[in-house]
Amino acid sequence: MNLSIRQVVTFREVMRSGSISQAARTVGRTQPAVSAMIGTLEDGLGFKLFVREQGRLTPTPEAHFFLEECEDILQRLERTERTMDRIRSLRAGRLRIACHPASAGLFMPRLLTDFMKGKDDLEVALIMRSSVVIEDLIASQQFDIGFAETPPPRASIDRTDFDLESVCVVPADDRLASAAEITPDDLDGKPMAIFFAEHSSAVQTEAAFASANRRLDKRLELRTSLPGLQFVAAGICYMICDMVTAYSHLLLSQAAPNLAIRRFRPRIGSSLSILTPGYVTKSLATQAFIPVLTHGIETMQRDVEQAIGRPVPASGASG
Repeated sequence: MNLSIRQVVTFREVMRSGSISQAARTVGRTQPAVSAMIGTLEDGLGFKLFVREQGRLTPTPEAHFFLEECEDILQRLERTERTMDRIRSLRAGRLRIACHPASAGLFMPRLLTDFMKGKDDLEVALIMRSSVVIEDLIASQQFDIGFAETPPPRASIDRTDFDLESVCVVPADDRLASAAEITPDDLDGKPMAIFFAEHSSAVQTEAAFASANRRLDKRLELRTSLPGLQFVAAGICYMICDMVTAYSHLLLSQAAPNLAIRRFRPRIGSSLSILTPGYVTKSLATQAFIPVLTHGIETMQRDVEQAIGRPVPASGASG
């Protein structure tokens, strides 16, 4: 038989009211239509649900058993409707995000903290992986959103690219902290923390120093730039840093900054991308979070740009 929800609801109302006419008013149908629906339901079930005696409608024992089943069906349906409503309003669902190390410590958790407020049943998975690994996780649809260094074009990945500017980080009490911008001339022969040789930032930095005929003293080689901030703060080295790491420092140390962020010229680019799986429809949670992430990136660019434009006055600076 093809049992419909309308039949189940109508039958329950007849059982509750004990009257075809009252049930018809409750479900908003005519009395003949309700009678016909009950008759069709009985034909489909293969047994009588009601006995009509002297104008009264008396449920059969089978009707009481069937009512229990109908209540279970309708309760499950109501739970499903409530769940779907929570998903529509983003109070429930699942969101899986993979982000590169620079954004995993503060930038992404900060955005997610605000996004998750009021969404008690929203499940979020957040992992930190290298950009190369994130690319494969997104292409294989294991995660909903990736935030990583821009990969080569790939049909299985949709992406939104952001051309960000790397910055130079120096100790706040260093004489270079008062400069409007820093060049290879300023860092000639000075100890530097730099990414591993194959990284785009390292390649661009070496090219900038070579073009200016200045010596790049690679004192520290890093896989990620966050540890380099500690070395710079201790006065051990200088560093050309990605914008996300510089922004994380700004957020953490606004009250008592121990580093200065300055523009570096020639410009060293650092392209990051929001990655999503190709060939699939994005979940509602994914669709809602992407604008949040985009706005977060734009806010970061604005705040770092403002920090770059605030040189620290020189006063007995070292270096």
